[in-house]
Amino acid sequence: MKIFERLNQIIQAYLPAEKQEMIKRAYCVARDAHQGQFRSSGEPYITHPVAVAAILAEMKLDHEAIMAGLLHDVIEDTPYTEEQLAEEFGKCVAEIVQGVSKLDKLKFRTRQEAQVENFRKMILAMTKDIRVVLIKLADRTHNMQTLGALRPDKRQRIAKETLEIYTPLAHRLGIENLKNELEDLCLKAMFPHRYNILKMAMEMARNSKKEMIEQIIREMQARLDEVGIKARIYGKERPLYYLYQKMRQKAQHFNSILDIYSFRVVVENQDNCYRALGQLHSLYKPRPSQVKDYIAVPKTNGYQSLHTSMIGAKGFPIDVLIRTEAMDQMARLGVIAFWGYQDNTSVQLRVQQWLKSIVEMQQSAGNSAEFIENVKSDLFSSDIYVFTPKGRIVQLPANATAVDFAYAVHTDIGDRCIGAVVDHSPYPLSQPLQSGQTIDIQTAESPRLNALWLNFVVTAKARSCIRSTLKRQERDSAVSLGKRQLLLSLGMTSFDELNETQLNITLEELKLASFDDLLAEIGLGNQISGIVAQRLTGQPLEIDTDGNPENNQPLTIQGIDSSLIHFAKCCLPVPGDDIIGHISSGKGLSVHRVNCRHVKEAAKDQQHYLPVTWEIAKEKAIEFEVEIVVDILNQQGILAALTNVIAQQQSNILSIHSQAREGSVYQVQLLISIRDKNHLDKILRKLQGISGVVGAKRR
Repeated sequence: MKIFERLNQIIQAYLPAEKQEMIKRAYCVARDAHQGQFRSSGEPYITHPVAVAAILAEMKLDHEAIMAGLLHDVIEDTPYTEEQLAEEFGKCVAEIVQGVSKLDKLKFRTRQEAQVENFRKMILAMTKDIRVVLIKLADRTHNMQTLGALRPDKRQRIAKETLEIYTPLAHRLGIENLKNELEDLCLKAMFPHRYNILKMAMEMARNSKKEMIEQIIREMQARLDEVGIKARIYGKERPLYYLYQKMRQKAQHFNSILDIYSFRVVVENQDNCYRALGQLHSLYKPRPSQVKDYIAVPKTNGYQSLHTSMIGAKGFPIDVLIRTEAMDQMARLGVIAFWGYQDNTSVQLRVQQWLKSIVEMQQSAGNSAEFIENVKSDLFSSDIYVFTPKGRIVQLPANATAVDFAYAVHTDIGDRCIGAVVDHSPYPLSQPLQSGQTIDIQTAESPRLNALWLNFVVTAKARSCIRSTLKRQERDSAVSLGKRQLLLSLGMTSFDELNETQLNITLEELKLASFDDLLAEIGLGNQISGIVAQRLTGQPLEIDTDGNPENNQPLTIQGIDSSLIHFAKCCLPVPGDDIIGHISSGKGLSVHRVNCRHVKEAAKDQQHYLPVTWEIAKEKAIEFEVEIVVDILNQQGILAALTNVIAQQQSNILSIHSQAREGSVYQVQLLISIRDKNHLDKILRKLQGISGVVGAKRR
């Protein structure tokens, strides 16, 4: 039991005897389960779970968390099962251990895929019980403390993963002590030489500035005592990783960084925080724009303090954080502060809200990689604070836009957003917001979201909601298109005549859950309607050219490209052309002219090509794009004559480009709008009749 001694001493200080006995029993099970296993350093493996449990005990966590810490590798590395743990120590402990365990029993194609899936599993387990991630953080801390026995490349990889995932998690949960330790250990693992130099420089600075620091503490204590503000003042060195990052960002040497030390002034209540701030500003000269009030507006992780930076004797910078005892404890311990109390702290409430948002992200994310990307972007964000027109504060990441704000208020408002008014003036949707602004979102009656918003939104919620809605809209379009194609292939007007037994057999063969899934697969081009219908069709598809839904034939595109039916840009077909439809996997139907060079394989590949005809426009025709080429002589006014003829024929010029040919001939390429092939032929005849036009033809 020698290995257990340190942990036993810690738990004796705050846990009752019966809880201590349960922890000892968990230790015995873990010890026996890991019997014969050793770490890379050569130590018995049991030293690792005991060290993890000790870190948790130092946080004053409950006995279930410490038991789960002792047993956290049992399911993963030994024959012990979750059911056995549940029977021995209760369902709660077993679920925590299962949440911490990796997915080693599943096979992944790449290490990255395994890391993504493991992280996804841990995050979702954390949303059910925060102790999962606390154990994982303790586990990672001890692993980082004992990296020395591993190969350099493995140390680098583990340190990089820790910086990307675990230190932001610790920060988001407000556990600054653990976050700082992890960052310093990462620096040591990734850049051992730089770490050692920084450590020596810090030791030298500690000795040289010791007297000045003690003097500043005495001066601040005397001033606050003088005005009757009871305070506890202590100093804290900046973490090495913080100093390293500051040196890199500002290209400074260590000697030029003066603020290697900051002071904490801990007072009795919130009112005294502001009183103390005033007294310290009268004692030292405050630096402009360096006062931050995180008491009135706490940080995302619930952190609260007054920050001020002042100039002392000889230009020495004095950074002070003023807070109450409760704020001080929450600043150091975050979500684990006051763990045993029934009342939730502000930090714990904020964490619960964040965990709820993670569940929403998971529900709207398309896959594990997208989910992890959203969580990581959320973890790394700094914050701005803006207001609704009614004065409600909304917290957003830096560089957030009005679209991010709209989705933060409500998903439906984001989907229907069409504009924003910021501080009573119109404001671009893509422009980043600034703290203090008041934003009023203008909405439409129906969803109007734009896929281009993905280029500038920064919040995970906005990104997830936009992608989710776009996928839902695409699926609806795919189901509609697939329905028309299948009805055409079957020669039916409805699916009432389908044999239900045969339909179920088909769904089972294709491994699809529902009939709508089958229609969506056909619409996306992943399944061929003729093959699904088990027979070929001689009937052509028809394309709507007037946009009237009441006289629709099997396919309706209303004259514009959609996500699933579009006109090929290579040949720009128009009504009157002989056309053919090409079914592309995942892209829907692409309409080409029959003589297009890209559809030469149509005769051989009848699975992916469908005969298509134009619907005769019964009402006002929709305009189509077509490219024409006109050879002209270099004469004055001829270009104006071309444009006049095109305008007289009720056509618009969408683009124009010219280049010199042989002799004095110039070639003009025009993209124009027309109704159909007859309209095009008429325009070409009129152009050929202009004096100075050598020839006009379709490109």
